[in-house]
Amino acid sequence: MSTAHIDTFIIDNMPPEDLWPEMDYSVLPELAAYPKRMNVAAELLDKMVASGHAEKPMIYFGDDIWTYTDLLENANRIANVLVEDYGMIPGERVILRSGNHPMLIASWFAVIKAGGIAVATMPVLRERELIYMMEKAKVNLAISDIKLSKDIAGAGENAEDLRDILYFGNGNTASLDKAIATKSTAFNNVDTSADDPCVIGFTSGSTGTPKGTLHFHRDILAVADTFIRYVVKIKPEDIVCGSPQIAFLYGLCAYMTDTMRFGASTVIVERATPEILLQTIEKFKATVCFSTPSGYKLMLEDIDKYDTSSLRLCIAGGEPLAPAVFHSWEEKTGVRIINGLGISELLHIFISASGDDIRPGLIGTAVPGFKVRVVDENFKDTAPGEVGQMIVKGPNGCRYLDDIERQKAYIRDGWNLSGDLCIRDEEGYFSYEARTDDMILTGGYNVSGLEVEAILMEHSAIREVAVVGAPDADRGQIVKAFIELREERAADEMLIRELQDFVKSQISAFKYPRAIEFVDELPHTPTGKIQRGALRQLERDRSQINKT
Repeated sequence: MSTAHIDTFIIDNMPPEDLWPEMDYSVLPELAAYPKRMNVAAELLDKMVASGHAEKPMIYFGDDIWTYTDLLENANRIANVLVEDYGMIPGERVILRSGNHPMLIASWFAVIKAGGIAVATMPVLRERELIYMMEKAKVNLAISDIKLSKDIAGAGENAEDLRDILYFGNGNTASLDKAIATKSTAFNNVDTSADDPCVIGFTSGSTGTPKGTLHFHRDILAVADTFIRYVVKIKPEDIVCGSPQIAFLYGLCAYMTDTMRFGASTVIVERATPEILLQTIEKFKATVCFSTPSGYKLMLEDIDKYDTSSLRLCIAGGEPLAPAVFHSWEEKTGVRIINGLGISELLHIFISASGDDIRPGLIGTAVPGFKVRVVDENFKDTAPGEVGQMIVKGPNGCRYLDDIERQKAYIRDGWNLSGDLCIRDEEGYFSYEARTDDMILTGGYNVSGLEVEAILMEHSAIREVAVVGAPDADRGQIVKAFIELREERAADEMLIRELQDFVKSQISAFKYPRAIEFVDELPHTPTGKIQRGALRQLERDRSQINKT
């Protein structure tokens, strides 16, 4: 690989190529046409401006509208600041800290244009979490919303490779706002290799310390040229909105890659609560929405108050989509939610279905460009209908930053081992069962907590639910449900029996929750996923206390 990187820390700390998964770019004509040298910022931004989108709105943010030209000029100004004022060289890492904001998008493009590597971070991360990422990636510069300065400033004092922090968001007095005022709107993009790393996405750390997933320039395009081009089919006239943060790879792809690859527009809000997202759809006549199944479930509570008739596409990722949510959303909006399964290691969604191909309760089939199998412990394909580990290969794949042991564990015979338990039917449709550590073994039976959750979600008393295995002396584990109720129902023994009987009436009796605990609010990750791991740990801790 002929890299453009002068600072080669990331390249030097990638896993050796013999530990990479197989990544085949010949499977689709769009992917096969990628040149060996490519700067993805030029592909998504410069070329879109040159091809007739110059004055088209790219970003709606409150009352502000940024055209494609506005974004290009601001990205070029920021790139000039990074290179001319702060000495940035290709290959250096820049950490980005902000809620969804036009300056965050412009800064991301600026880093990529300058041949750097962008490390976007969730606004809720605290100082010690930022220090870990800065040290792991040897971050050189930081760009932050000034409202979030406290933790990034504290982290910067403890990150030995960090040279400077640039702030925006305070008119012309913040350092970045002030600096770009005098910079040129032109910038010569660095001639990067298509295989140069340009993004590090840190995982949530649910299985230990966060892993740094590396993604190349070509990877960023490939997710749009597979899932979006062949399944979702965003059009130039679309207006995209959603709930995920840009710091979450799902959000980065949705608002930037997925939107800009097809010349569409996006609406971003700093924090899209269910009500704010509904307001956004109504105000901007959004046609495409990216959210999570939990997000759609919560929006259903107030959807009758808003006009959502502009929607034509809704995409759900990050967790399984319960049939009850799917049917309720279709009943209210007329739109069939496109469910999808993706992982940070592969950047975006690789199992999905749209339109008449959607089958509620199933995720879908392999997205064009990807191969997906379900295998047993001997790496042999399971029979249709049998649970096994899902493995995948495609144009993107896992490369961890400075983490050889995890890399070895994740790749086998060129396949990415997702850690997800799935079932594949005879027609190639996949259903999600659990993470490999999420199956509940109770009295000799395997129970999918997600299956029990899907049933409970059909009960009118329940607002949200998480089902996990709780230690039990007699059964090894029991099925336990943590439930957040709607306000009109009382949390009492009568309701517990009603819910248990409801589950027994729908699925095998051994799967019913022998324990139910009502909670005011379930724990969530910054990206909105229920933290089932935290609930499992809570039950393990309680079990240890009871033994003493």
